[in-house]
Amino acid sequence: MSKKSEAEAVETLLDIEEIKRLKYRYMRCVDMKLWEEMETVFVPEATCAYSAGRYSYEGRDAIIEWLKKGMDRDGFHSTHSVHQPEIDFLPANSREAEGVEGRATGVWKIEDIVVDTDFDIVISGAAFYHDRYVKRGGVWLIEHTGYDRIWEQMESRKDRPSIKLTASMWTTGGASAIEA
Repeated sequence: MSKKSEAEAVETLLDIEEIKRLKYRYMRCVDMKLWEEMETVFVPEATCAYSAGRYSYEGRDAIIEWLKKGMDRDGFHSTHSVHQPEIDFLPANSREAEGVEGRATGVWKIEDIVVDTDFDIVISGAAFYHDRYVKRGGVWLIEHTGYDRIWEQMESRKDRPSIKLTASMWTTGGASAIEA
C-alpha cells in the first residue's frame, strides 16, 4: 500500500468514526430531549421520512418541532440504540454543491423502547434508518434521515399492574427510587 493510499484509508476511517459519532449524538439528543443541541446535527435544509415516510418533514426546524411535539413531555421516556452501521461514501462528482467536501450514506439498525406514563403505554420495535450525510466546513451533518419499521408493538401498562417506573430523568432527576 502506498503512503497516499494509507493516508486516504486513515481519512476514510476517521470520516466513518465522525459519522458514527454524529448518529450517536442524534440519538442521545432525541432520548435526552436536547432540542438546541439537536440543531447541530442537521443541515438547515434537512429532510426526514420516519415510519416509511408516514411522518415526513422538510427543514431542520420542522423536523425538530415534530420531535418536540411528540416527545417533549415529562411522561415520555425513550431509548434508541443504533447498531451495525453500513457507511458508504459517494464519488467526488456527487459534491456539485458549493462548499460540499464529501457525501455519504448510512444504513443503521435501530431498536427502541418508549415508556409513556401519560398514556400508560410501552412501545417497542426495530427498524432500519437510511441516512444521507454531507460534509461542510470539515463537519459531517445529517442531510436526510428516516426509518422503515421491521416491527413495532404497543402494550398497555395497565395490563401489568405491578409495573412501576422507578427512575426518570424528568421526574426523579435520574435517581432510582429503589432502596439499595
